[in-house]
Amino acid sequence: MPAVPLPRSFYERPAEEVARDLLGAVLVSTLNGARVTGRIVETEAYVGPHDPASHAAERIGRTARNDPMFGPPGTAYVYRIYGLHWCLNVVTGVEGYPAAVLIRALEPLEGVETMRDRRPGRSDRELASGPGRLAEALAVDGTMNRHDLILPPLQIVGGERVADADVVTGPRIGIRFAADWPLRFHVRGCRWVSR
Repeated sequence: MPAVPLPRSFYERPAEEVARDLLGAVLVSTLNGARVTGRIVETEAYVGPHDPASHAAERIGRTARNDPMFGPPGTAYVYRIYGLHWCLNVVTGVEGYPAAVLIRALEPLEGVETMRDRRPGRSDRELASGPGRLAEALAVDGTMNRHDLILPPLQIVGGERVADADVVTGPRIGIRFAADWPLRFHVRGCRWVSR
């Protein structure tokens, strides 16, 4: 039976709930004519304007860059980090309230050869273990900003839910503000998680 995209209602919840529940779901890319999929194994929640690490924190407000975070839940917020790497986020909550989940790492499932071609010289463990690597492996770039993730060519479909005992919750990575907030979620013992 073909996998079904996660419904809009899945995303119409607080970012930390969505971040946890995305573990085990499958990201499907048919960008650039190749089907590539991976199981989501690591996420981070950015929970709203009161979150000082959010791109839409109160001190920043609404800008052209973060405007997609205010959009409909279930849409993509794609941005560049360090001017080099694209990062894929999923907008959550209610429209008008800026919250999102960063997809940090995938376990490659389909299209591994394509991922290798897009990330030459990397070990398989490095194909999608980090937000920039993941975006490169799936050919995600700024053209996917505001894309509805219920629709091709970039979708999140249902997978096998990860049991609570297998979910690790801890501090977020690579941020200056509120790094200690326990809003990073990953699958316990998973070799595909970023380092």
